[in-house]
Amino acid sequence: MIKQLIISAPSSNAGKTTLTLGLLRLFKRKNVAVQPFKVGPDYIDPKFHELACNKVGVNLDAFMMPEEDINASLNFYGNNADINCIEGVMGLFDGAKKDKGSTAEMAKKLKTPVLMVIDAKAVAYSVAPLIQGFVNFDTEVSIMGVVFNRVGSKKHFTMLKEACNDINVPCFGYLSNLKNIEIPSRHLGLNIQDIKKFDKLIDDVATELDKTIDWKAILEASKEVKKKIILDKKLLVNKKIKFAVAKDAAFNFIYPQNIAAMEALGEVTFFSPLKDVVLPDCDFIYFPGGYPELYLKALATNTTMLKSIKDFGLNNGQIYAECGGMMYLGKAIISEHNEAFKMVNYFDFESSIVDKKLHLGYRTSKVNEHIFKGHEFHYSTLIYDNETAIHAIVTNALEEQTSTKIYKKQNVMASYVHHYFGTPERLQQLINEITSKV
Repeated sequence: MIKQLIISAPSSNAGKTTLTLGLLRLFKRKNVAVQPFKVGPDYIDPKFHELACNKVGVNLDAFMMPEEDINASLNFYGNNADINCIEGVMGLFDGAKKDKGSTAEMAKKLKTPVLMVIDAKAVAYSVAPLIQGFVNFDTEVSIMGVVFNRVGSKKHFTMLKEACNDINVPCFGYLSNLKNIEIPSRHLGLNIQDIKKFDKLIDDVATELDKTIDWKAILEASKEVKKKIILDKKLLVNKKIKFAVAKDAAFNFIYPQNIAAMEALGEVTFFSPLKDVVLPDCDFIYFPGGYPELYLKALATNTTMLKSIKDFGLNNGQIYAECGGMMYLGKAIISEHNEAFKMVNYFDFESSIVDKKLHLGYRTSKVNEHIFKGHEFHYSTLIYDNETAIHAIVTNALEEQTSTKIYKKQNVMASYVHHYFGTPERLQQLINEITSKV
């Protein structure tokens, strides 16, 4: 049997990530095998999760993924774990439309209890009605208990615990209000020096939690789920495709399920557009998103790699590129200082981050008869766009059509959307669209 819990909060910035990372590290210290998951499409928190416990962070997303894929991901990645630790997104009931796509919806789908993180910095007994409201709002969501964050003193915690006792909600402890253990809400591309500092922060959080929470009680109160036998569902069709995946500091927004789908259809080789001289031997290249804007000079000066990629595309090689990967395939990327850096020059457009504008949200892409789900998150815009987009309908979570375009030339497809294609069947559909002559 595997234990399973979801960590959530009334809102963002309450301490979900801080508690999750500290708990992951603490479980690891206590020799509890923990597998981290993240509700929603975000790429950043799973990277933090991996840093905390040395296990790949895996996204679970009710919009992008069918329920069977969610369960398969939990089963596959959590099969050797003692506990699946799932970090929620935003506030417990916050979704694209009401609670659609929320952590609460995921908790109901998985029938998994929720550990609530309550920011107690400026509150005491008033936490009672707040917590009780979350417990009673939707009784299909099981609140297993709470942990308080930013607690001022032991006396403060005693008052908070009394509030929990009065409403019959378990309290598993607290995290002190110490600035030296406060984890920043976001990092734009962690370098090696950042990682060392961040790793120490996680260590400090785990050390504090070891003194102030009952981790054994949290483990005990988590849901038990049965381990299932994992069946090898690899397809026989196209099983020998040689995939090359761009993965380095510039390109790393990758869902592990997408890589697993590639491995089911063939072999996967990772390469670095920053450091490698030419492409590896391959049939299909995947350029995920990432932070190309932070490495423009290094990307632009690696001219042998740029030529290798352009030649591959011009010779009918199959390429799929998302967001930063698409920007890389254009003529140039304009930096925030208005400096142009030449890129692959396969597509006849440039991208610019001079006037940053956030484009954000879930996307459903209908390409011919196939539907692919994903999300869009970028600050750049395309300029001098001389490419003709294919006829595809891209809608948001409210099923409203967006202006997002999908480009295709020869066997190269690209868009700003980060798509989930985490099964061999869905990946094969994507390959079929990329190689389609329509």
